[in-house]
Amino acid sequence: MEPPGAPGIAPSAAAAAPSAGGAVLSHGRGLPLPAPGAHCFVRRRHVGAARILASGCWVHDAAAAVPDAAAAPRIASSAAAAATGAHAMIQRRYFDQAYYDGLSDEDKETFYKCIKTGFDNADSGMGCYAMTPKDYTTFAPFFAKAIGDYHKGDPACAEKHENDWDISGVGEGGVLDLQKLGLAEELSMRVRVGRNLSSFPLPGAMTKEDRIKFEVTMAGSFEALKEKFGGTVYSYSPDLGEGVEHPNKIDEEKYNELVAAHVMFKDMAADPYLASAGIASDWPYGRGCWQSEDKKKIVWFGEEDQLRIMVMKKGFLLNEVFNELKELLDAVESIEGVDFAKDDTYGYVTSCPTNLGTGMRASVHVKIPNLTSDGTDAKAKEIAGPLGLSVRGTGGEHTPIGADGTVDISPSARLFIKESAIVQALYDGLKLLLDAEKAAAPAEA
Repeated sequence: MEPPGAPGIAPSAAAAAPSAGGAVLSHGRGLPLPAPGAHCFVRRRHVGAARILASGCWVHDAAAAVPDAAAAPRIASSAAAAATGAHAMIQRRYFDQAYYDGLSDEDKETFYKCIKTGFDNADSGMGCYAMTPKDYTTFAPFFAKAIGDYHKGDPACAEKHENDWDISGVGEGGVLDLQKLGLAEELSMRVRVGRNLSSFPLPGAMTKEDRIKFEVTMAGSFEALKEKFGGTVYSYSPDLGEGVEHPNKIDEEKYNELVAAHVMFKDMAADPYLASAGIASDWPYGRGCWQSEDKKKIVWFGEEDQLRIMVMKKGFLLNEVFNELKELLDAVESIEGVDFAKDDTYGYVTSCPTNLGTGMRASVHVKIPNLTSDGTDAKAKEIAGPLGLSVRGTGGEHTPIGADGTVDISPSARLFIKESAIVQALYDGLKLLLDAEKAAAPAEA
């Protein structure tokens, strides 16, 4: 539906404003106009190839040029003005125009990059990523509210994160046996953490040169891991610069094989959220992984965070995979030159605010055919949500559930919770979910 008095203006119009030099700035992706009833001036004028509304709403004509990075901050100001009214996206909830206007030109440019994905993707939940390890502090008036809302439901949250891997107090003397929940088949279990080095920008702000340099920097670390755990390094980078040896290079066929085996991550360039945030840029430079000889330990490099460190195995003892991850993480962190980025308030720094603190995701694949009998995970999510659990497809976010009712279950909390509490929450939540699955069984004839 067109806004009153604005014939021809598409509801998906994005926002732009002319730069100081008079250029038209546009990113041309779906920022909605103000919600019905929101105040919106509809006086418009033509500037270059785009029609600009006084409210900041605009229509992108095909001939309009894409702005350079230096001009981009002017879009944020106008776009945010149009993003009024109720919206699920946390970014739009806490963007403050006066705060943005008071930033220096340099900080405006960086801050715009942090929030750009929310303007480009109207269905984004968080709508923002950090570009450097310091952004959570530099732009605290915005990030503190967004983080408090997401993790505690309170934008005024003043908690500080504490890390604690000691699981001696969970379960029975640190043992979490899934067989005691009535499971007869071994489950696929995975625990991972996201980490970034303090000496590099976060992935959204890394240049191609940064990505190559990071891979070269980590080469020695992977050799140290190979000495301890064996295994192989797989690099999808086309090259590492002129004259630099590239012994770990793989071709497209091998890459696809690794993706199919869930050893390597999918093409990031196809993800609109990561692409808009700059995280998928320069694909596939600086992308690859290391896998241990026993195939259970994997380190991704060049994904949403510079490092995704994980352990996955089948079994019943949830504590075992947790302890093995800690061993692997300690091995990585002990390598000379590896200094993980941390924040005094939020713990380990990650690109996405949703992963701050522990950076941990602990999950299991479990069959719940009764709760997924309609072919969807809707019922499972309805039950799992109040338990603090997330439900996903077996291939990750936005993937379908298994044909046999297999889903991926993990605790939602990452921040203001200790690592030991996450693995306990997974065990306790899984117990309640399995109770609901049993109760949903069809009555016997």
